[in-house]
Amino acid sequence: MELILLFLPLLSFIISGFFGKYLGDRTSEIITSLFVSISALLSLIIFYNVITQGYENNIIIAKWLNSGSLNVNWSIKVDSLSAVMLVVVTLISSLVHIYSIGYMSRDPHKPRFMAYLSLFTFAMLTLVTSDNFLQLFFGWEGVGLCSYFLIGFWFKKDSANAAAIKAFIVNRVGDVGFALGIFLIFYLFGTVNYDEVFQQIPQNLYNELNFLNLRINSIDLICILLFIGAMGKSAQIFLHTWLPDAMEGPTPVSALIHAATMVTAGVFLVVRCSPIFEYSQLALNIITVVGMSTAFFAASVALVQNDIKKIIAYSTCSQLGYMFFAAGVGAYNVAMFHLFTHAFFKALLFLGSGSVIHSFKDEQNINYMGGIWKKLPYTWILMIIGTLALTGFPFLSGYYSKDAIIEYAYLRGNTVGYYAVVVGIFTALLTSIYSWRLIFKTFHGSYNNEKLKIETMHESPFAMLFPLIMLAIGALFAGYFFKELFIGHSSSSSFWKESIKFLSPLSLDHPPFWIIYATPAMVILSIPFSYYLFVKNKNITNWLINENKPLYNFLLNKWFFDELYDFLFVKPFKKIGIFFWRNVDIKIIDKFGPDGISNLIKIFSIKAVKFQSGFVYQYAFIMLLGFSALLTYLIII
Repeated sequence: MELILLFLPLLSFIISGFFGKYLGDRTSEIITSLFVSISALLSLIIFYNVITQGYENNIIIAKWLNSGSLNVNWSIKVDSLSAVMLVVVTLISSLVHIYSIGYMSRDPHKPRFMAYLSLFTFAMLTLVTSDNFLQLFFGWEGVGLCSYFLIGFWFKKDSANAAAIKAFIVNRVGDVGFALGIFLIFYLFGTVNYDEVFQQIPQNLYNELNFLNLRINSIDLICILLFIGAMGKSAQIFLHTWLPDAMEGPTPVSALIHAATMVTAGVFLVVRCSPIFEYSQLALNIITVVGMSTAFFAASVALVQNDIKKIIAYSTCSQLGYMFFAAGVGAYNVAMFHLFTHAFFKALLFLGSGSVIHSFKDEQNINYMGGIWKKLPYTWILMIIGTLALTGFPFLSGYYSKDAIIEYAYLRGNTVGYYAVVVGIFTALLTSIYSWRLIFKTFHGSYNNEKLKIETMHESPFAMLFPLIMLAIGALFAGYFFKELFIGHSSSSSFWKESIKFLSPLSLDHPPFWIIYATPAMVILSIPFSYYLFVKNKNITNWLINENKPLYNFLLNKWFFDELYDFLFVKPFKKIGIFFWRNVDIKIIDKFGPDGISNLIKIFSIKAVKFQSGFVYQYAFIMLLGFSALLTYLIII
C-alpha cells in the first residue's frame, strides 16, 4: 500500500509529462487527478491505522548508498508524524489537481502543468517518508526544483521567470545551511539515519567545535544549521522574500506549494529532529524569536497589500511563524496541529481567491473589486469560512490550534515564551483586520472595476467549487475532531509515540483567564471594526493613511527588505560578475582560449589557401618540401 501511495504520483508525472501531447488534455487531467486521489485515499487508510492500531512501518525499497560507514537506504518510514504529513500532502494535492481542471481550462499546456503538480507531490512524499537525512535532502531539493518549474510555468512572463529564479536562489541560501548541518551530523556520528543519530545525541552533549573561529557546542551548531535550511524553505524572516513573488505562478500552485505543503517542510524538519533540538535551548530560543518576528512582520505587511494573492501569501508567512515559535517553546505537537488545520483553511483561501480572479479575468487588485457577493455566493461563503478559521473564530479549526500555541508559549514560563505570547496575541488582531479587509474590499461595498461590467461576473464551475467545499469541511471541523488526538493530555503522547521527543513533558497547568479569552474576543470585535473601516467609512482609512504616510510606505514596501538585499547583495555581486566577465572571461579566457585558437587556425587557413593556386610546379614544390622533411625525420631517428 505504501509503495502504491508513493509511486502513483511519479507514474502520473511520467504519463502526463512524456505522453500528454498524445493522450490529450482531458486524459492527462483525469489520470493525474485519479492517481493522486488514490494516493490520498491510501494515506487516509494509513492514518486511520496509525490512530486505531498504532501502526508503524519502515519499508526498505532499495539499498541506496553503501560506502564505508555511510549506509543509506531508500525507504518509506511510516509513523504518526509522517502519517499526518501524508494526509496533508496527498489530500491537498488531489483537491488542487481537481481544481486545476477548471482553473487551467484555457491554458494550452495543461498536461505539462498537471505533470509538474504530480512530480511535486512525489518529491514531497519522498521527503516526509524518509528515514535518513540524505533521502530527506533529496525530497527537499525535489520540491525546490518543482517549485521553480511551477512558479515560472508561464515562462513568457518576465515577472514569472524572475520570481522563479528568486525562489530558487533564496532557497539555495537556506539549503547551504541545511547541507552543512547534514555534513556535520555525518562527521560527528558517522551516519545520517535518524534513529542512529538520535541515539547518539545524549552522549555528545558537551562536544565543542571551532566554527568560524568560535567555540560552539556541536549540538547547538547542528540545530542552528538545520534551522537555517528550515528558514529558507518555510519563508521565515530574512529568507522570506521569495514567497510573495511566488504568487506569479498559477493560483493552484500557490495553494499547493505555498500554503499547505512545501512551505511546511521546514516545520516538519524541526519537529522530526525534536530529539536533537530538545538538547539545544539556544536553538529553541532562536526558533522562537525568529518565529514570532516573522508572524508579526508578515501580518503588518499584509495590512496594506492590495494584491489578493499576496495578502494570503503574507498570511501564510505569518502562520508559519506561529508554527515555529510553537516548536521553539517545545510544543512540537501543537506546531503540527496548527500545520494540519492551517493546510485546510489556507488552501481554501488561496483556491477561493483563484475563483475570484477567474471571474475577474485575471484581475488581482482588491481595489478593483467589490460588491460581488451576490454574483459569487458560493465563493463568498466559502472564503468567509476560511477567513473565520484563519482568524481563530471560536470553534473553527484555527481557534483550537492557534490559541493552543499562545497558551503553551505562556506555560513555558520563560522570558522568550512571554514575549511570544504578547506578539502572538497582537499578531492575531492584525491577522483578523487584514483578513476581513480582504473579504470586505473584495465582496462588499461598491463595484470598482471599470474594465468589466458587474453583469459579466459569474460563479466558478463545479470542478473548482468542489475542492473548496471539501476544504471548507476541514476548516470547520478539523480542529474540533483532532484536538484531543494531537494535543490532548491523555491521548497525545500515545498518538505521537517516539516520532516526537519531549525532554520534559509539556505543562498541564491552565493558563490565566485573559490568555484564553483575549484572542477570541479581539477576533470577534475586529469584524464590525473592519466593516466600519473598509466599507462604511472609508474616509477614516484614507485619513489614517495620509496621517501616517511614512509608516504606510514602510509597510507597503515590505519593510524595504527587497531594496536592502538589492543594495547589499544583488548590485555588488552584479558589478563583480560584470567585471570578471569583461576582464577575465572575455579578455583572458576567450582571448587566449577558444577565440584565440580559432583566430590562429583562421590565420593558418588563410596562409594555406595561397598554396591552392592550380599550378603544377607549386604542388610539386610542396611535395618536395614534405618529402625532404619526412626524409630528414627518418634519418634523425
